[in-house]
Amino acid sequence: MKKVILLSGFIIASIVTSSAQTSTPKYEVKVITSVESIVPSGLGRSRLISANAERDYKEFTSTQTEDDNTRNKSKRKAIRVKDFEETKLLNFYNLVGIRFQNIAANDAVISSKITTMLAEGWDLIFVTSAVESDAGEGDSNGIFITRFIFKRAIQ
Repeated sequence: MKKVILLSGFIIASIVTSSAQTSTPKYEVKVITSVESIVPSGLGRSRLISANAERDYKEFTSTQTEDDNTRNKSKRKAIRVKDFEETKLLNFYNLVGIRFQNIAANDAVISSKITTMLAEGWDLIFVTSAVESDAGEGDSNGIFITRFIFKRAIQ
């Protein structure tokens, strides 16, 4: 009888421990953005940006309804982040044209950042890119932007 009670206690303890370990994990998310200039003659600026400050989107969100369509009056100053990491990248173009060595150098720097984040326990979960390029005569602006979205479990 004692063996049955001991065995039952062991089984119950195992179930409690097992279910405690399978609780829903909580995650934090981090976005790293690369902005690479595609301005001819190498006049643009290219950077890898990572915010160190946190913001709660709820502080800057309003809800529009048919009865209340008051516009969002969040102050830009409150949203702006001044605590961020900025890594210099090279522009895609120089005076002669497209510079493939610069693209390879940017790839190496971005790979280093991603490798470091993976080593710190972050998982790369999504990558999205966009480009704003020459829109015709008189438009000499252009950027290639990529967002790397990471997550990791909060301990």
